[in-house]
Amino acid sequence: MQTSPAAPRQATRPSGPDTPGPVGSPPAGPAQTGSAQTGSAPAGPTPERSGRRFGPATATALVMGNIIGGGIFMIPAAVAPFGTVSLLAFVVLTVGAIALALVFGQLARRSPRTGGPYVYAREAFGDFAGFLSAWSYWITTWVSNAALAVAAVGYLNVLLPMHGSVPLEIAAALAFQWLPALANLAGSRYVGAVQLVSTVLKFVPLLLVSVGGLFFFDPKNLGPFDGTGQGWAGGMSAAAAILLFSYLGVESAAMSAGQVRDPERNVGRASVLGTTGAAVVYLLGTVAVFGTVAHDRLVHSTAPFSDAVDAMFGGTWGGTVIAVAALVSMTGALNGWTLLSAQAPYAAAKDGLFPAAFGKERRGVPVFGVLVGVSLASALTVLNFASGAKGAFDMLVLVTTFTATVPYLLSTAAQLYWLVRGAGDKVDRRRLVRDAVLGLGAFGFSLWLLAGAGYAAVYQGVLFLFAGILVYVWMAGRRRD
Repeated sequence: MQTSPAAPRQATRPSGPDTPGPVGSPPAGPAQTGSAQTGSAPAGPTPERSGRRFGPATATALVMGNIIGGGIFMIPAAVAPFGTVSLLAFVVLTVGAIALALVFGQLARRSPRTGGPYVYAREAFGDFAGFLSAWSYWITTWVSNAALAVAAVGYLNVLLPMHGSVPLEIAAALAFQWLPALANLAGSRYVGAVQLVSTVLKFVPLLLVSVGGLFFFDPKNLGPFDGTGQGWAGGMSAAAAILLFSYLGVESAAMSAGQVRDPERNVGRASVLGTTGAAVVYLLGTVAVFGTVAHDRLVHSTAPFSDAVDAMFGGTWGGTVIAVAALVSMTGALNGWTLLSAQAPYAAAKDGLFPAAFGKERRGVPVFGVLVGVSLASALTVLNFASGAKGAFDMLVLVTTFTATVPYLLSTAAQLYWLVRGAGDKVDRRRLVRDAVLGLGAFGFSLWLLAGAGYAAVYQGVLFLFAGILVYVWMAGRRRD
């Protein structure tokens, strides 16, 4: 998921109340936490959690809401220079993202615990791999939230100009962060309600442009198939490097599996449906904008959806409509990602790999994790506005493109690990070939995501990732097995 034109591309990418009941996931069965070689301690089941479970509709909204933040409003202009070959890149990426969603569904059926990628990595490869997954994902969430808040202020300026007032911009950015945090602190019931409503509200204008634009489609507006002259393969790869991170958030339902009703069944469905729904909106929206805005204008557009609305219906009111839709979209994403920022530390804390405070909860929500995540995001946001340290902020946002992918690689590797071992309680031998193909495809997609981050992001990301080793050493050394 990209954020918006007001912030660099970053990984951003959680639903409504259905039926009451405890939020805790059922026991995962006998702990399979790695081989004797790894020496990991059993993960064990997660204790039951109070609150309400998310149903399939809310879990799907969680996935869609986290995949689609504000970046969709700039994607058509970002890929327009590459030509219509970028649409082919979309299709290829969608196949990879759905394969990854299917793998998360299979893993969740075996281990329906809150923590998703952390749980899968730890069960397969031991404590250290699990910690790296949780640490990496945690960094991604709160840095992404800071970027989303900065981006939201950019759209708010369209509706309520702040005329460059730094105090007003800081206040607005903090409001965008803390209001979703308060919804989270109120309990999982309210998190789900906000997520479901915001997802519906933001898709109404998006679908209006995506579907309505097809009736105004003019092939003359389309640019060349290969806009760069690199050949279709080169153009597709270049476009894919921009589009790759549009699908970050596929893991959202798996990460909150302990709060999803019947997770063995609904996590996989929500992951696939949410990813597919987001892909349809992405693809239809890009096609509609390509066909309604002249290519030479689209290449330089700073508000492609606004230009499309203006081209379709005339006038200049498109900017206001799209600004409102973007704000709703990013508020929903902030709501979901605030919850996710607490889930990986929660699961790791239950296993003694994060400070115990992260494992405490109220009304089904890890309160300390939410507060720490939103506080770190707020501090980074204030730094961005108050000190003008945009270079440092941009670097941190770029790092999230790496840190978000590490849990994907470890999760898909865990799936392949169980397939290779042929563990009876982890593998359905009747579907071994199909699962192997999906696992390899999802691993390849994750590796492609990592490569698309670029050398600088990988270099900086490794430093942030390995900095967490000190935390692991401290926690592991103090833990009494």
